[in-house]
Amino acid sequence: MKKILLIAVLMISVTVSAQHDRWEKIRALKVAFITEELNLSEKESQEFWPVYNEFEEAANDIRYKEMRSIRKEIRDNAESLTNEKALEIIKKFENAEERMHKLRLQFSKKLKNIIPAKKIVKLKLVEEDFKRKMLKEFQKRKKERG
Repeated sequence: MKKILLIAVLMISVTVSAQHDRWEKIRALKVAFITEELNLSEKESQEFWPVYNEFEEAANDIRYKEMRSIRKEIRDNAESLTNEKALEIIKKFENAEERMHKLRLQFSKKLKNIIPAKKIVKLKLVEEDFKRKMLKEFQKRKKERG
């Protein structure tokens, strides 16, 4: 029994490690892609990435923790939702959206001291290009496997 449990724990550890490695590779590709597309100098890059990473972490907390929690609450209570509960959920959603908006404004303000405005504007396009590129790559690999 202990051997089976040990094997299960090891398999889970390997799976989690593989997923972490995959995310790290994607993150490294994103860093390289954005750095190249924005043509960041070494100085710009040194100042840009800590600010960008801080923003991404905070934005992901809102997107994937809070918003996901709100959507789960809606799904779990869709049939029995009272008007009062619905108003409470709307307020949670509005608060999360407001924090996300403030976070974006702070991010933009910080970037203005690091890179030229033209690069800040281009950043949004570059991020979207990276997402599209990754999506195409995932679709291609899925076709190759299936």
